[in-house]
Amino acid sequence: MVKPRSRCPKCENSIAWYDNIPMVSWLLLGAKCRHCGVPISWQYPLVEAITAALFLFVYWRFGITLATPVYMLLSASLVLVTFVDLTDWTIPNEVTFPGIPLGLALSLVAMFYPESNLHVEGNLLPVFDSLLGVLLGGGSLYLLDKLSLVLLKKRGMGFGDVKLLAMLGAFFGWPSVIAIIMIASIIGSIVGIAYILYQKTKGDTEDAHYLPFGPYLSVAGLVVMFFGQQIFNFYFDFMIASPPSMM
Repeated sequence: MVKPRSRCPKCENSIAWYDNIPMVSWLLLGAKCRHCGVPISWQYPLVEAITAALFLFVYWRFGITLATPVYMLLSASLVLVTFVDLTDWTIPNEVTFPGIPLGLALSLVAMFYPESNLHVEGNLLPVFDSLLGVLLGGGSLYLLDKLSLVLLKKRGMGFGDVKLLAMLGAFFGWPSVIAIIMIASIIGSIVGIAYILYQKTKGDTEDAHYLPFGPYLSVAGLVVMFFGQQIFNFYFDFMIASPPSMM
């Protein structure tokens, strides 16, 4: 049983189980608390809908394997990270702290049971890929933050981002960390530029526009989880030119 029970933040009445059915209760209640009538944020059904869609996609992608429940849990965690970071500019330690050792433990499972689908492309044993993933994931963003402090006199990355990328490195290995950083940077650049242009159209001339990086890392982690093998196959098959013949 989950404790404490869900409560309305306004009237603090406990929410009954029939008012806590994902998406359905929100619609039936007209997006309002049954007791006090205060509107319920649209973020709740949105998070539930995205999580449900990801669960279905995980099952479609991995089938009946050990990876399916693991990646369902990871997907839900990354959705949580995304919305918390967008709202509060924080990444919950409750996700990253247990996530890092869990990813390392699962790499041991992947080493002995490759049919589990728990590991993405790597050129080392899964456990070593994951260990290097933690070091590369956390270390790269940590060094970037310190470099930004020295050169720009301001923080470049939050420590939550460091822990999040370390967790993703534990789950997917060090080659995937590089892919995640690249994908997250591309997505972040597109969204950042679009956001700045949108602010300009509203007459906002403020030069500094800050956006959390955690959501982009989370989306990139999901991309690698679902399509990591295909991404690496594409890179090695089409992006690396064959060496010229010496004959």
